[in-house]
Amino acid sequence: MPLIMVFGDSLSSGYGLPQDAGWVSLLKNRLLQQRLHYEVVNASISGETSRGGLSRITQSLTAHHPSIVILELGGNDGLRGQPVEATRDNLEGIIKACQQYGAKVLLIGMRLPPNYGMGYTQKFQSIYPELAKRYRLVLTPYMFEGFGYDLSMFQADGIHPGAAAQPIILDNIWKTLKPLLG
Repeated sequence: MPLIMVFGDSLSSGYGLPQDAGWVSLLKNRLLQQRLHYEVVNASISGETSRGGLSRITQSLTAHHPSIVILELGGNDGLRGQPVEATRDNLEGIIKACQQYGAKVLLIGMRLPPNYGMGYTQKFQSIYPELAKRYRLVLTPYMFEGFGYDLSMFQADGIHPGAAAQPIILDNIWKTLKPLLG
């Protein structure tokens, strides 16, 4: 059975949510409901950076043998004010490893709060469409589309989406994932 590997940070690992409430669990349910025979492995780690992801992508590819990788990293880099170029290079390394392995990559775009400054946030946001274009990837432009500015959809920390937001996140990702499923 082909396998989808979700490779992300706390936004995909289900941080602060009941065990089956995260969008990755909801994805498993949707695949079953639609009789799409894919296994889903969540290789996401809370707090993960693009550098951390780059350091473990080869091991994850070898361990799980995915046909599709949903890449959701970079947000923690931005929140820590890491150089945009370093984040781009790390994501590029992950993408290249996935493609060399023969896996299709669905890239999830990230945005930062405006308090990081217009220049930094625009440079950061541009990483995702640039990489998607360069490597001919499918891109989910923004996983928080439709609720990103509604604080009631987030947990108390204001960073992690709550349970009510998870179906919306899945719908945002599903639009770009479904064509990859064949």
